[in-house]
Amino acid sequence: MRRIIRMKPPLPRDVTFNQINRILEVTDEFELDREWIEIPLSAASPGKIHKLPNGKIEIVVDADLPFDEWLAAAREQLRQVARL
Repeated sequence: MRRIIRMKPPLPRDVTFNQINRILEVTDEFELDREWIEIPLSAASPGKIHKLPNGKIEIVVDADLPFDEWLAAAREQLRQVARL
């Protein structure tokens, strides 16, 4: 008996220039220096927002969520990271 294994399609998805601009608008609200923000050009699962060892903030867009939904949740995460 053959067993069919269904695989998810590949996750990496390009982050668009428009999406990067929208993320930077949010970081601007918290007066975070754009020089200290890193946004990978591919989304990942799960996405994450965290400080890197060099002090920069890495913002990885979540590949599994619609961008607008992810950005709304990311706003609160960025607020918390901005306080650190």
